[in-house]
Amino acid sequence: MEITRRQILAGMAAVPVASLLDPRTAAAVPAAVPEVKLTWLEGRPETAAVTTWGTPWPRGVVGADQTFALTAADGSAVPMQSWPTAYWPDGSLKWSAHAIAAGTPAHTYTLGPGTPAAPAHGVTVKNEKNYVDVDTGVIKARIRKDGPELISQIWRGGVEIARKGRLVSLKQDKIEDDEEKSAERERLESDITGVKVEQAGPVRAVVRIDGRHGKDGEAWLPFTVRLYFYADAENIRMVHTFVYDRDGQRDYIAGLGVRFRVPMRDAAYDRHVRFVGEGHGMLAEAVKGITGLRRDPGAVVRSAQVAGTKLPDPATWDQRVTTRLQYIPEWGDYTLSQLTSDGFTVKKRTAKGYGWIPVDQGKRASGLGYVGGVSGGLAFGLRDFWQRHPAQLDIRGAATEEAEVTVWLWSPEAGAMDTRFYHGGMGQDTYPEQLEGLNITYEDYEPGFGTPYGIARTSELTFWALAATPTAERLGSMADQVRTPPQLINPVDQLVTTKVFGGLVTPVDRSHPAKQAIEDHLDFLFDFYRGQVEQRHWYGFWDYGDIMHTYDEDRLVWRYDVGGYAWDNSELSPDLWLWYAFLRSGRADIFRFAEAMTRHTGEVDVYHLGQWAGLGTRHGVQHWADSAKQQRISTAIYRRFYYYLTADERTGDLLSELVDSDRTFLVLDPIRKIRTEPYTPDPRALSIGLGTDWSGLAAAWLTEWERQGPKAATAKAKLLGTMETIAAMPNGFVTGGGLYDLETGRFAPVTAKTVSVSHLSAMFGQVEICAEVIDLVDMPAFEAAWLQYCRLYNATRAEQTAEVGAHFGNLILRQGHARLTAYAAVRLNSNDLAARAWREFYTGDGYGPNLPWTAEPITSTLNPTQSAKWVSTNTTALYGLAAIQTLALVGDQIVNP
Repeated sequence: MEITRRQILAGMAAVPVASLLDPRTAAAVPAAVPEVKLTWLEGRPETAAVTTWGTPWPRGVVGADQTFALTAADGSAVPMQSWPTAYWPDGSLKWSAHAIAAGTPAHTYTLGPGTPAAPAHGVTVKNEKNYVDVDTGVIKARIRKDGPELISQIWRGGVEIARKGRLVSLKQDKIEDDEEKSAERERLESDITGVKVEQAGPVRAVVRIDGRHGKDGEAWLPFTVRLYFYADAENIRMVHTFVYDRDGQRDYIAGLGVRFRVPMRDAAYDRHVRFVGEGHGMLAEAVKGITGLRRDPGAVVRSAQVAGTKLPDPATWDQRVTTRLQYIPEWGDYTLSQLTSDGFTVKKRTAKGYGWIPVDQGKRASGLGYVGGVSGGLAFGLRDFWQRHPAQLDIRGAATEEAEVTVWLWSPEAGAMDTRFYHGGMGQDTYPEQLEGLNITYEDYEPGFGTPYGIARTSELTFWALAATPTAERLGSMADQVRTPPQLINPVDQLVTTKVFGGLVTPVDRSHPAKQAIEDHLDFLFDFYRGQVEQRHWYGFWDYGDIMHTYDEDRLVWRYDVGGYAWDNSELSPDLWLWYAFLRSGRADIFRFAEAMTRHTGEVDVYHLGQWAGLGTRHGVQHWADSAKQQRISTAIYRRFYYYLTADERTGDLLSELVDSDRTFLVLDPIRKIRTEPYTPDPRALSIGLGTDWSGLAAAWLTEWERQGPKAATAKAKLLGTMETIAAMPNGFVTGGGLYDLETGRFAPVTAKTVSVSHLSAMFGQVEICAEVIDLVDMPAFEAAWLQYCRLYNATRAEQTAEVGAHFGNLILRQGHARLTAYAAVRLNSNDLAARAWREFYTGDGYGPNLPWTAEPITSTLNPTQSAKWVSTNTTALYGLAAIQTLALVGDQIVNP
């Protein structure tokens, strides 16, 4: 169905402009609040599950103070907690977030207006002077407000299950480059600087803990940890973020983990260790094993130990065993280390100072373990365990009164994390030399810029306080939830028809032969990249979630070692392609792929500390290597999808960090190497591009405005001010750049009709952010300026010159820009532009319909792989976005190629 200008603007016509520009003005909500059918992303979980999700609402339909109720498929009321995450400009609710308590999951749920059911035992929070106590009704945790212990104690039914929960890091002074081992390691533990209760129930409580790793006045690796508690839940979810605050040339991470002590109250033969490997396979052992002995204690006794249940009184055993129990070794220490994506090992020993005994090996461990006994114990899990190797699970001292558990995010057995820059500069000391280097390896090098100082990584962990050793079936289900946390999602129609992302997407549609061909091509591209992640092993602590930029047709590998052709770092918006692909399909595999990319690109590819905080790094051999630090990578538009769909607080932090990123232009000029005239950054006249620069800033400002964050008023003023002043330029977006005033949030007036157009300007979220703000704000001059750019980019040179005074030069990425033509066609109700959009899509410089659209097996590489030499990530991302958006905008006018 064609979306006309009249339809897009219909919802704005009845709302006064003054109301549009005040996001907290009470909105008239004449329509009934719709009901939304929710389903599980990967299907109904087998056991009790908790989840948090976001639901979008049409403009002007749901009041800001609306309450919601949730019912299961059988009509029963489900306890739920709700809160707003974004508003439309008229004050109505745009996105709401919801959480459910632990319980037996239904196959489907219905979300609608009403009063939410209360949980039988709601989460309670006591915020005291020195600590915070949180009680889920099943477990209770005490969170300290200072010192090293994040969680000092966890109880279940009055029994202490775990204590002294803290973070630990190992710092190494140098990288050992030869066979001699001489580097010293120092252990530092968490040092809390602040604790904040962000939510206090009744269904969900969230406690944020900030600090750094320290010892004797020394400090490094600032962290933010959030602890999540749900009503009736027996587990605590931890989202752990650290920022690397070293330049990569010293102070190397040799270990990074989360550590607990676990009281061991049971007899050694009633203490158990569990590791879940691949699938539901597991190591299941007792600290003191009584199976396989020369003398048999009895079948009932052996069966109980294997099952993890309490053994009968030893007085009832065969006394030939009972009288010799002291001679059976007690295995107190266990380690499972996953040093690569395809291999883990398990070893054990009786105690420190004694030899390790190899237990077994496997391929991909789940990341779940348990230590405890028949009277209770602690289960612990790390998500993406093998994908983000090297990881490790340690159990120490299980034969003593207190075991120690460490979940290592970076395994100390892997050696120190090497963050050094990968080459010596090769004489590129001046800008001209660096530009020459760019012309051969596509790497934009500059001395001192290849630093990881300020990058971050977020990890997700779960800890269960259990009343007894869990069954194998229960452990298997827990491992499944560690691997793939349950997630409720909205139906595709709700995600699409609410137009919360600007109306550029419609559901998958195979009703026309040409549409079916495009859908098949989109499926091929996603499946191909998903396969490449596995076949090329795009895994690792810093790497997982990213994909490579360009293929090497000669070596039949991706150009992992060639400058700017290596890691993609969001170049030309693969993040957007994936999220739009999910919105229109609801596919779980696409969601998880996009989720991993969002976790990576928002943390690793962006600086969170230092002078470049708020900027991202261009594609390269290392994620932080390239000297181009720009808004186009850090842009909020890549993260907004995940935040609104999951209400993830850490992603919300990333969005908030960017609100003031216009100040980064004071410290770094993005085009410093190619300027022809002297330029010194001036806070009242900052040179900012109207393409990749402004689109990143606009995305951050819009997000803060609609979230009603603490800087919403300023963000709104900057967004509207820049829109107005861009619109006032004689050539609008075609002008290319302007002088921005940090104080007023506006561009300086421009009188000349300047033409400066780059093929990159609109390809990092500008299409999407302009569609959103035009849909939200009634500013005809801004819309006209954007539509001019959309019409002219792929127009003839004569048409460009006639309208703006000069042509745009030799431009590329015409297929990717077909969606701009389609957007102009809809807004201007032009059939000619619609037809032109389809011509550009089929015959532009991207993927044509006559390509093979298949991959071929390759056996000559290190591992067998699939190869499609014609595929590149730039073209894939733009093809995907052009296809999805052109179908949404002018799909009713599609023609066969």
